[in-house]
Amino acid sequence: MSTVSIEVTINAKWSEGHSSYSPSTAEELAIIGIDLLVKELGTAAAQKFIQQAFERYPNITETVE
Repeated sequence: MSTVSIEVTINAKWSEGHSSYSPSTAEELAIIGIDLLVKELGTAAAQKFIQQAFERYPNITETVE
């Protein structure tokens, strides 16, 4: 595995408000993405979406379930 450094500012807006994020690691970026997916889709649909994304990585999917 390699170390990834991230430099980005994310400004998210929705009808109830807004948030700004500045992740510096892949883990922080993933948490932000999951948070936004849940806000957009709801928990169950976000989980289904993430599961579909993990299907591209069979070995990872087996350990997550």
